[in-house]
Amino acid sequence: MSTTDTRVPDVDAPAGGGAGDRPALSRCIAVPADRFAADIWGRRALLSPAAELGRGFDDLLTADAVDELLADRALRTPFIRMAKEGTVLPQSAYTAPGGFGAEIADQVSTDRVLAEFAAGATIVLQGLHRTWQPLRDFSRQLILDLGHPVQINAYITPAQSRGFDPHYDVHDVFVLQISGEKRWVVHEPVRDHPFADEPWSQHAAAVGARAAEAPAIETVLRPGDALYLPSGWIHSAVAQGGTTVHITVGMPAFTLADVGRDLIAAALRDDALREPLPIGVDIGDPRQLADAVRRAADALVAALSGEQDPSRAAEVLGRRLTRMSRPEPVRPLATVDAPAALDPAARVRWRHGLRARVAVSAAEVAIGLGDRTVRLPLQTADAITALEAGGGAAAGALPGLDEHDSLVVTRRLVREGVLLLDA
Repeated sequence: MSTTDTRVPDVDAPAGGGAGDRPALSRCIAVPADRFAADIWGRRALLSPAAELGRGFDDLLTADAVDELLADRALRTPFIRMAKEGTVLPQSAYTAPGGFGAEIADQVSTDRVLAEFAAGATIVLQGLHRTWQPLRDFSRQLILDLGHPVQINAYITPAQSRGFDPHYDVHDVFVLQISGEKRWVVHEPVRDHPFADEPWSQHAAAVGARAAEAPAIETVLRPGDALYLPSGWIHSAVAQGGTTVHITVGMPAFTLADVGRDLIAAALRDDALREPLPIGVDIGDPRQLADAVRRAADALVAALSGEQDPSRAAEVLGRRLTRMSRPEPVRPLATVDAPAALDPAARVRWRHGLRARVAVSAAEVAIGLGDRTVRLPLQTADAITALEAGGGAAAGALPGLDEHDSLVVTRRLVREGVLLLDA
């Protein structure tokens, strides 16, 4: 049982409320999504029992799926690693060449994985948001729900075994229990919201001391239970009884520091900061740099104190999120063949997770795709706006276009990977 009730009291909305608004997020929390966003996100842990969530997570991953990934999907490092009693095993302990025509030595060896797992090692399947379709789809929706990047690992631990010592993560996490039971011990942080370059090992003594104190949460997670931990919260887990499988959803949230970094980058181009340092200055002497430091600080404060246009930060962070996540994949062969035989009644939709920049000018509609821009006539504006907003349409009946023009535009956007045929 939890020694601290981390759930929000007096919630009068249905458990996990707002599922239609943030469906992936609402699967992971036993409170309304807006309450989670306002009161819990980044602030405190949340334990959500299966009975309050209303459904399990075995549509996302199962023990059989783990075996399929290990035995049939030809995984390579870094999509797998193993650990035992706090120590990460060398790759050679669970990988080997794949035989003639596949001699690269970093491929999963099921024989070696079996031997290490039977001896008590934890299997970590990494990057499942890339390699397993149900989790790929779930992560894509969760990114839309959160506005932050997402990555997913699975931890498979044999009975009575511990994979890692008490530690903290430098990103927020959801722990989703798939099968088996695992005892979790959670402590409040010694470092609030650590940055990516501040791993727990830098504070190992403080983490160890905090882990020796009374926990904030001590509980056994059972299938369908979920646990949210903000970055910095210390945790460890031990399997109970039999093999246990859980998913860890990592969420490296964008921070005010990310916004500030972009503001400073713009401020550094201010004219007041272009003046060169004097000839003969000893840049290793703090006394000689004192005046330059003061003047630079004054210039930065002046540049930052003016009214700031948020469009630059939006553009920079948008590009970063695009780099850190991937849209729904396309099928190259089918995509090349589909446009020629496109039926006017076929349904098409915007590609899920595609972060395109749509700009409508007096002359055209431009769809920015990062590496290229798709330009279309202005009369397509209504169609593109409706499709981007999430509404599907018949290939021959895009809003504002006749059948001929609609099919021309649809073929172009399918070929460009902007639209997909709705199965």
